[in-house]
Amino acid sequence: MEQVTPETRTKQVAPDTGPEQTTPPPVRRIVIEREPTVVEPPATNGAAAPSEGRMQATGFGSPIRRPEPSTAPKIERMRAEGVTIAYGDKPAVRAVSMPVRQGEVLALIGPSGCGKTTMLRSFNRLVELTPTASRTGVLSLDGQDIDTMEVTGLRRRVSMVFQQPNPFPMSVFDNVAYGLREQGSGRPGREELMPAVRDALQRAGLWDEVGDTLDHPALRLSGGQQQRLCIARALSAQPEVLLLDEPCSALDPRSTQVIEELILRLRDEVAVVIVTHNMQQALRIADHVGFMFLGELVEYGHAEQVFGSPREPRTQDYVGGAFG
Repeated sequence: MEQVTPETRTKQVAPDTGPEQTTPPPVRRIVIEREPTVVEPPATNGAAAPSEGRMQATGFGSPIRRPEPSTAPKIERMRAEGVTIAYGDKPAVRAVSMPVRQGEVLALIGPSGCGKTTMLRSFNRLVELTPTASRTGVLSLDGQDIDTMEVTGLRRRVSMVFQQPNPFPMSVFDNVAYGLREQGSGRPGREELMPAVRDALQRAGLWDEVGDTLDHPALRLSGGQQQRLCIARALSAQPEVLLLDEPCSALDPRSTQVIEELILRLRDEVAVVIVTHNMQQALRIADHVGFMFLGELVEYGHAEQVFGSPREPRTQDYVGGAFG
């Protein structure tokens, strides 16, 4: 069976209808403008247009607001060097090298099965939970090889939030306090834990909504609130790196916007790595983008460069909509 690649896929044509048909119909593509264009967004319903960010013209149908660069210092928290991961004899990630910096959002994009979630799970060794998985190469956290670190401590420092909100079947307070209790040798009480719980909920933008109902079941919260609660739970461990695996895929547009605004605030405090299939989302929030295909990191660079002037033809094909 012929293997379909980005190149061969764009060459597929409709069935031959006669000898006179000599050229294929044009392939419909969504083209990213080569030169980013800054424009002022129009006011809506009489309201003033937002002042933060800048608009980049794209081929996604309308200009997309780009975040202003963070003014926080850029601190390299993690680095991958030649990371290769396989499940049995099937390679999933091939010789990937990249930095992960605090003060930035790094988005990993690419079609399903390209290795981006496997790469994300390698940063805190969650990939090891798959019995057939094997990894070579070096992953370091603040200069230390993560293979030399105690895995529970590593996962506190490199926290992960998953695609589906997964609050524990307990109160809002206990969801956030759970990790704090697990860290200590004793059994701290509510008063002792309250400052840290409040801090985590405030950082996740949830305190004003749940501060008066901390003893209510977390499962009563909306989907967006549940996801922010999971982020608060991850932040309670004071991590250096926050990993987000498609955190908005199950959320409505308004909840997605709230999460994206939260991510942009958090990048000053922690290094943020997000896996997303949503290229508009990547352009809205990412400072750097890594495009992966068939396990390879095809292109890594500033978001505006990757979407506006990709260097690699496969990147151009993907962001242009030729495959996905």
